[in-house]
Amino acid sequence: MTSARSARPRLRSLGAAGAAVAALLLGLAASPHQTAAAAPAPVTGEPAAAAVPVGSPAAVNGQLKVCGTKLCNRYGKPIQLRGMSSHGTQWYSQCLTGGSLDALAKDWKADVLRVSTYVQEEGYETDPRKYTDLAHALIEQATARGMYVIVDWHMLDPGDPHHNLARAKTFFTEIAQRHGAKTNLLYEIANEPSGVSWSRVRSYAERLIPVIRAKDAETPVLVGTRAWSSLGVSEGANESEVVADPVRASNVMYTFHFYAYSHRDEYLNTLSRAADRLPVFVTEFGTQNYAGEGTDDFAMTQRYLDLMAAKKISWVNWNFSDDHRSGAVFRTGTCDRNGPWTGTSALKPAGVWIRERIRTADDFPTS
Repeated sequence: MTSARSARPRLRSLGAAGAAVAALLLGLAASPHQTAAAAPAPVTGEPAAAAVPVGSPAAVNGQLKVCGTKLCNRYGKPIQLRGMSSHGTQWYSQCLTGGSLDALAKDWKADVLRVSTYVQEEGYETDPRKYTDLAHALIEQATARGMYVIVDWHMLDPGDPHHNLARAKTFFTEIAQRHGAKTNLLYEIANEPSGVSWSRVRSYAERLIPVIRAKDAETPVLVGTRAWSSLGVSEGANESEVVADPVRASNVMYTFHFYAYSHRDEYLNTLSRAADRLPVFVTEFGTQNYAGEGTDDFAMTQRYLDLMAAKKISWVNWNFSDDHRSGAVFRTGTCDRNGPWTGTSALKPAGVWIRERIRTADDFPTS
């Protein structure tokens, strides 16, 4: 999350992207869990509500809302969600199959999937229809498996979210119209703003959130913070600017990203302080350096996880793919071979470590 973060190498060319999306949809449709999902409504029609499996995280907790500094379930009780982020869907859709999502929900016992729709970097701007449809499909499939879904508008470069405001309005209007009746969504409207002031990020949020609310009045909105969602730390600031000048909207949380090998006590302490004053959701983190590569620092990461458990801060790990970097959980080639998805044989060390921590029993209070 230093200035070099904007160049974090996540690129992989997949060739015939249309064929990849078609293969993804066929693979998802082949899942035995497909019958649990409602058929997608037409974009211009009424929003559809998909069924979720009984006893799943989304079924138990229902519609989430922000209460004070916490994320609360339908009973008004603070909860912590834990799960995985996809890699960019323009490069790694082959890692998001019926089998892999079954494994994430049942073997990993994840509560949440973050669907990362990159805006630039060969993503949404190249074919808005294709990448919106892909987001629709993944939302339906995660819902069918009882997981929450973070709809991640993965703006990265340029770092000013206003650059993509018109595109964001189009994207989130359609997502909210189709899926707003679901109770298992969160909208992440700006992945990692950088090189701009907090007031600039806040003004973007205040222009986009009313557009979303026109279609969906209840889903929590996750707002990126400046300096690559570090609450300003990577550009010499801290959480105080957000505390002093929060987004003028309700049911909003603020995002924080960290990479444990690079981001040490200053970042950890900022997260701790911020969580006492603001509703915070860690929508991306890794055990490696800020580029998601290099040596895993499990000891430092555990310090973050202990803090987040103590303060009920929800988290999502980067990333559920077979990218060659150490931060991708699967060994390179796993996705092209279509698995194996369950167990640990296909996992890198970071994958083994984070799977074990996602699998621990959740505490979702209902009374």
